[in-house]
Amino acid sequence: MKNTPLNAVIFDMDGVLIDSEPVWQQAEFDILTAKGLPITKAEIAQTTGLRIDEVAEYWYQRFPSDDFDTAMVADYIIEQVIRYIRQDGKAMIGVNEALQACRTYQLKVGLATSSSSNIIDAVLEQLQIREYFDVIQSAESLPYGKPHPEVYLRCASALGIAPVSCLAVEDSFNGLIAARAARMQTLVIPASSQRHDPRWTAAHHQADNLRQLPALLAQLIDNA
Repeated sequence: MKNTPLNAVIFDMDGVLIDSEPVWQQAEFDILTAKGLPITKAEIAQTTGLRIDEVAEYWYQRFPSDDFDTAMVADYIIEQVIRYIRQDGKAMIGVNEALQACRTYQLKVGLATSSSSNIIDAVLEQLQIREYFDVIQSAESLPYGKPHPEVYLRCASALGIAPVSCLAVEDSFNGLIAARAARMQTLVIPASSQRHDPRWTAAHHQADNLRQLPALLAQLIDNA
């Protein structure tokens, strides 16, 4: 996307701003294995980036039964994640440097996440970063969560920036699909164990952590 102006950066939240993905996956694994479902941690990873109700529905469709309460599964996972965030939640490497760089370059900053508003509030309060965001957009009330692009499109619209002039920062393949479908520039920061997954070639840029974002912003702005 050379010569495309960059006017905004839109961040995913879980796994990008806060180190919460392992907790999501553990809570999901615990509640499902407690119900006797024969699942593995590797299978759990496939739901990363999905909205919580879609996660529960995903497993119901795989293991349909009369006693599978999707609302109970979703509520349990959310409860465990919020408890972790408030007690032990820590920012991912480079979060504050990345957000400050966006401010230095006078870029609009958005948050586009599949997480619900109560989890968003817990994260922003724990990390003390709410002030950096011009727009906060959750997919919780939208018809579809990621990998559908609507949460990104709505965030860009609220920012007043064309999607092609936004850089979406993601850690999941479902999120990457959503950002690409929204026609945004993309930066993916996968978990260390997933960095060599060939699917990340779908992203415009890949980094190990957010400390690399300021240099990328300088490069994209200079080349526009």
